[in-house]
Order: sequence, then C-alpha cells, then structure tokens
Amino acid sequence: MSEPVAGSIAPRISLNIEVPEELFFAMQDYVETHPAWSQHRVFCAALSLFLMQNGVSDRRINRLYLDAVFDYAA
Repeated sequence: MSEPVAGSIAPRISLNIEVPEELFFAMQDYVETHPAWSQHRVFCAALSLFLMQNGVSDRRINRLYLDAVFDYAA
C-alpha cells in the first residue's frame, strides 16, 4: 500500500457485502438520527477499530479510525 500524498483524498474501493438484517437496520437508524454520520463513516470507524484491536499496527489504519471518529475526513 502506498502512502497518500498529504492533502489528497485516499482512494476508495467499493464493497458489496451482506450483513445481518438487524445490524443493517441498527446502522440505518443510527445514521438517520446522527446526520454527521454516514454508512461509509460508520463502516470505516468499525472496521478500522476491529483491525486495530486484533493486531494490525499500521499508522494508516489508525489515521482512518481517528478521521472517521472525529470527522476529519468529511
């Protein structure tokens, strides 16, 4: 993975995934009641936190988590 250039937008890859219906509806309710959050932001925060908690020690993943949680990438 290459380092993104400062000030540039990180490339995105589209995923088509299946999640349990309960999880989808809970996320949808959250996004609808918290306008600053989007499905993309929730997914990035959740996935990056999962990776960090499970041994991935990559500063880029840490940055993605912080950007998602604190809305830096908005």
